[in-house]
Amino acid sequence: QSLVSSSKWLQHYGLKSNKLSLSQILSQIGFQHRKDYVTTLGKPVTSRYADGLFPQYKRAQDGTVYNLTAKKELILHFVDCLIGAIELYKQRMEWLTSESRQIFGVIQEQCVVIVLDFGTAAPTEFDLCRDALSMVLVEQVIQISRFNLIRVAQDLMKWRQKCTPVSEHTVKSAVTWLWKLDHMTAVSHTSSAEALLEAMGDEAVSS
Repeated sequence: QSLVSSSKWLQHYGLKSNKLSLSQILSQIGFQHRKDYVTTLGKPVTSRYADGLFPQYKRAQDGTVYNLTAKKELILHFVDCLIGAIELYKQRMEWLTSESRQIFGVIQEQCVVIVLDFGTAAPTEFDLCRDALSMVLVEQVIQISRFNLIRVAQDLMKWRQKCTPVSEHTVKSAVTWLWKLDHMTAVSHTSSAEALLEAMGDEAVSS
C-alpha cells in the first residue's frame, strides 16, 4: 500500500513524464540496430554500416542492440535524472516503513473499522498494542473520512454504533476509549468472527 497509488505518486513527482525506463532512455540517446528481411536474398540481413561507428548496447532482456549516438552532456543529464528518481524512491520507502505505516501499512480507504483482537496478550503486550493503535489513529485515521473501533469480546465492545466522521475530537475520543479498555475480557471461540461480521454490517465501510 502507499500514501497514494503508485501511478499517482509517479505522476506527482514527474517520473512518468521524464521517460526514465531503459527503453525510453535508449530511444532518446541512440537508435535500434535493425535486422530486416530482404526478399531478393531470401533471408534476414543486418545493416552493418554502424559497426564500429557507434558504441553499442545490447539489452539483456531481448538481445536488442542499440547504437548510441548521444553526446556526453545528454548522458550526464539522464544520470542526474536517474539519481534524482532513486532518491525519491528511497525517501518513499523510508516513509512507507516508518511509524504506524511500518505495522499497519497505509490506510487508503475513506471509511474503515478497526477490529481489536488482543487475544491473551500479556499486560506489557496489551499496552504496546494500544500504543501502536493510538499511533495509527493519530497519524492515519485523522486523514480519512469516517471510522469506528470494535473490540473482540464475548459481548462486543464498540466505540460507536456506526462509523463516525473523523475530526480531532473524535480521534481523541477513540484514543481515550482505547486506553480505558480492560486488559482481559471474556471471549468465545466465535468472538473474532462476530466482530468482523459486525464491522462488515455497516454498509458505509470500505475496509
